[in-house]
Amino acid sequence: MSPKTPPPRLFVIAASEADEAVIFRKGPADWCHIIRWNTADDSFHPGAWIKARIYAERCDLSPNGKLLLYFAFHGSRHGTSYKASYSAVSRNPWLKALVLWPEGDTWGGGGRFTSNSHVVLRSSPLEKHPDHADPLITYSQGNADWHCSNEEVPGSEWSGYDRGGRLIFAKDGKIFHRRGAGQDVELIDLCNLNPDPMLAPENVGAVLQRYGKNGDI
Repeated sequence: MSPKTPPPRLFVIAASEADEAVIFRKGPADWCHIIRWNTADDSFHPGAWIKARIYAERCDLSPNGKLLLYFAFHGSRHGTSYKASYSAVSRNPWLKALVLWPEGDTWGGGGRFTSNSHVVLRSSPLEKHPDHADPLITYSQGNADWHCSNEEVPGSEWSGYDRGGRLIFAKDGKIFHRRGAGQDVELIDLCNLNPDPMLAPENVGAVLQRYGKNGDI
């Protein structure tokens, strides 16, 4: 009898100003899958697969939910201009870097958005990789809190609130909404997925454009 496959490990980050979230699905082994979640209609949109370690707690989602800041340890890139670890900004739920900062170690890494086009990075000093240097994304170095579970749901691996005020949590490879005591609604089962790397849509690598009265992206 073959051993039972353990469920994937899940971590969620919700946008602060939009009904958007990102799910990091870790497993099997070193694989990580990125999933966009529209929390208004509970639709889920699969994105990138990568065989690398993504430090989900150090990642962030832009206030409007469009951009993803992530920190990765990618051993196969050791000795290249990307180095073995790097922070990058991409379009959620893809990992094709619009901006990338090579780092080389895991002491720092990642950060937080302070607007839809500015990030505070935990590492310094850093310079943009010349092949991934979108001029509309600006950055500074400083302290930035990690994301974490609010631990309101005992036994869950992550729990928190979406923009609509719902208590949501991850357990056993599934995402739930807790309506009340004993009233957990399963929103999606992310078990039994196999790595399926695919090319990102062509437009996700396009240079950003500004819009709106405040010049935000």
